[in-house]
Amino acid sequence: MSFQIVFVAVLLILMLVALMRECLRPGLILFTAVVLLLCAGIITPEEALKGFSNKGMITVALLYLVSEGVRKSGILERIVYRMLPTKNVSVTRANLRFYPVVSAISAFFNNTPVVVIFAPMIKNWARKMHLPPTKFLIPLSYATVIGGICTLIGTTTNLVLHGMLLQEHKDEVKALAEGGGEGILLRFGIDGMHMFELSKVGVIIALVGLIYLIFFSQYLLPKSRKAEEEAEELDLAPGMVRHEVMLGNRFPGLGKTLHEFDFYRRYGAHVRAISRGGEIQEGDFMNMRMTHDDTLIVDAPEDFRQTWKDSKVFWMINRLGDIEPPMGTKKRFFALALLILMIIGATVGELPIVKDNFTFIKLDMFFFACVTTIIMAWTHMFSVKKYTKYLSWDVLITIACAFAISTAMTRSGFADFVGGYIISLTDSVQGSRWSIYIILAALFLITNIFTELITNNAAAALAFPLALSVAENLGVNPMPFVVCVCFAASSAFSTPIGYQTNLIVQGVGGYKFTDFVKVGLPMNIIVFVLSVFLIPLVYGL
Repeated sequence: MSFQIVFVAVLLILMLVALMRECLRPGLILFTAVVLLLCAGIITPEEALKGFSNKGMITVALLYLVSEGVRKSGILERIVYRMLPTKNVSVTRANLRFYPVVSAISAFFNNTPVVVIFAPMIKNWARKMHLPPTKFLIPLSYATVIGGICTLIGTTTNLVLHGMLLQEHKDEVKALAEGGGEGILLRFGIDGMHMFELSKVGVIIALVGLIYLIFFSQYLLPKSRKAEEEAEELDLAPGMVRHEVMLGNRFPGLGKTLHEFDFYRRYGAHVRAISRGGEIQEGDFMNMRMTHDDTLIVDAPEDFRQTWKDSKVFWMINRLGDIEPPMGTKKRFFALALLILMIIGATVGELPIVKDNFTFIKLDMFFFACVTTIIMAWTHMFSVKKYTKYLSWDVLITIACAFAISTAMTRSGFADFVGGYIISLTDSVQGSRWSIYIILAALFLITNIFTELITNNAAAALAFPLALSVAENLGVNPMPFVVCVCFAASSAFSTPIGYQTNLIVQGVGGYKFTDFVKVGLPMNIIVFVLSVFLIPLVYGL
């Protein structure tokens, strides 16, 4: 085993530990790993920086702005406001009304704003209908996830892997021009994924997942939310309205106590309690150090939500007891039309007849995301003076650094080493049709464990070179293995930390860690079984 393999292996282990312990934000942790790889001479400065100019990463950034424009229009609020039933309401009937719609929306829209918008509305609606909100919020998160795996733009993970395919294809073309051999992607004619590449299996997974969420998940979820009941028992300060405030990653008081951080001076609101892990913290909560998993119960003036709802210091502000009416704006249908045209344009642009006749320009998702973003900016669909705050910079840095780490795994030989070990698992059934299922199962489990413990984008980056290495060693089409990584990296159901939407509903719904295990483990099994058995049938080898 060479020095470079050992160095990369040790570095990845340390990186995983740092991510799990949340020593720093994920972007800084991955950037630290990139700098160490640079110092060790495993990657060049050009390879360390190539992720920052990758088309997939920039597309993610553009789609954040597109999502903000659609969110600002109020069209999503209008959709959910109309689909929530008000008569003859039961948990199953309500599930049938809105989970399929949520999944369909999430297939073409970033998951996080969908949950941020829908979670408080669904929770307050449930309370008015005398139904436990806890029956709806975890399934809401899961419905957005399984909807997101159906299309290229449904989740950042898919776009990250698409960007990695594009970069690998570019590197193979360059190597071939310099006299090298034909790479695995060139051999099978793969230069990325089209809009509905993942739909072939993703739609089936989504349908089975929705059946589980609609008819069975309610029996595994808690009946009440202790934190909310305790919050309602607190006396309301005169002239104030009670809100739940979910702290964001940019909240300046993280790591400080309320004695050290004057919340009232900064935001004009009185903190009445801190909810953590689904329970109101007892005792002297003023001396508790705040984390980004906390939800604060605050008494604030009427205009508190309007003032701070667009601030990135808070993930979400929910006024207790009210169903907020849809914003209503003349531009909401214009925003919807732009989103539809972007999706149709990117889909049509991948057709062979279009590619053959528009050789001077590539009409892909990047192109249409650029055009849509510029139109939204000039028509003031989002604040042009504050547009940078709508970008999740930590996610973008994580994605950019992931490209360099993936390159290091390949360059050092670490990917081939682990890929060879995965293939060796089939030695006892060599030549059998079961060997490919065993390999896919191993790759899915490795990726899924990573995504449950760290982040979905980092997990995809670590698993991508393994997928290519396995395909290279077997001499088969790499697309089934890349698709397997796509599904596994997004299937973060069993823990609240694997996916940002899980953390959001944990704060809103007051769930415990074990609630995600009970409801999410069957979802993990559903996606695992369907992925492993359907991918070879649909994509072939």
